[in-house]
Amino acid sequence: MSKETEKQRWQRNFADLLQELRVAQTGVQILFAFLLTLPFSNGFTRTTPFQRDVYVVALIAAAGATAMIISPVAFHRALFRQGRKPELVQFAHRMASAGLAFMLVAMVSSVLLITDFVLARPVAFLLSAVTGLWFLTFWVILPFVRRNWGDDDIDDEEDPSGLSPA
Repeated sequence: MSKETEKQRWQRNFADLLQELRVAQTGVQILFAFLLTLPFSNGFTRTTPFQRDVYVVALIAAAGATAMIISPVAFHRALFRQGRKPELVQFAHRMASAGLAFMLVAMVSSVLLITDFVLARPVAFLLSAVTGLWFLTFWVILPFVRRNWGDDDIDDEEDPSGLSPA
């Protein structure tokens, strides 16, 4: 079995990253679409100035997340067939990370907006804080704590299927 070349590794890394971005892109686009339609709904006129401010934060954060998560596509178009896959992968990684940060802000502020509209403000703040911690747990804390998972296992390069021999 042959080992992958550096070029093949960068290509695989880019393909993996694109798959991840597809998942994130769908979620942020659905949230962004919801936020875009919200001011045109009948109940929006009953929002408080605080809720409208939270709405603007959520909307701008969702727009920022959308721009950053989709930006690797534009970057790829600009660098297409120039042999700059390492630069593209590094850029896409930074944009995906920043896009997830914006998505976190958009999600938490959306939760705050809705919960503040239907519940008492202290409960809304509590639920929004729990939501933020929940996202941070799965998007930051667990990946950081488990970043060395499998270091003692067989290298993926030795078995591209990721399966160990029986």
